[in-house]
Amino acid sequence: MQSTARDHALICRGCWDQMHMPIPIRGPLAVPFRVCGISRSKMNPNICTICERSFRYVKKQRHISATATILFADIRGYTHLSERMDAVTLSDIVSAFQDQCAEAIWAHDGIVNKQMGDGLMAIFNFPIKIERHADSAIEAAIDIQRRCASVLEEMKTRGAALPIEALGVGVGVHTGQVEIGEFSSFRSDFTAIGGTVNLTARLESQAAAGEILVSAEAAAEARGLTASAASRLLVLKGIEHPVLAHVLASGH
Repeated sequence: MQSTARDHALICRGCWDQMHMPIPIRGPLAVPFRVCGISRSKMNPNICTICERSFRYVKKQRHISATATILFADIRGYTHLSERMDAVTLSDIVSAFQDQCAEAIWAHDGIVNKQMGDGLMAIFNFPIKIERHADSAIEAAIDIQRRCASVLEEMKTRGAALPIEALGVGVGVHTGQVEIGEFSSFRSDFTAIGGTVNLTARLESQAAAGEILVSAEAAAEARGLTASAASRLLVLKGIEHPVLAHVLASGH
């Protein structure tokens, strides 16, 4: 099961990796499952809604500890932009951002776990297992920057009446232990929480437009992608000690 999201898996890769259970999500065998309400997940088209909404069924417990790589991405200057342009144009920008980010994340087997308007959070290494998940997350981050820059350039070419030079995406990537599972009695879809998630969000908040800030832990797992990167010592809100981040630019 080493295919990527672009291969359009016939069975749910999450159910297979977590339970060795072949749940059809494409092709004729998937039809009875769709009738029963089991379809492809919006988190990743190569997993199913069992993975997304039935964590306790999949893992036999409410949450688990796991090693994963977390990615946060956000449109820089969104608040300023929202004050300067009409709602329709702003909606088009946000939709393009979310679509391009999702495609990049899926292409590297990540899960778009949360979408928060002008930002998102992705998980790499659950429920699809990824041997080199830090590499996958950083490659997805580079892909996000390339895709979003391309879309912005296309808008500029079309003569869109918006401040293209003020637009960009900031990304944060960190690897560590997380708690993954259900943490609400009102929602059954899984998420990840813990210090690793918090630190990733803080890294993303410090990334300038076009930048990817990678923690030392993620960089150590993906030396081939970060060996030549510059470094920056950051003081992050809510984090006791300064954090060393590796800086990748959108042209990396």
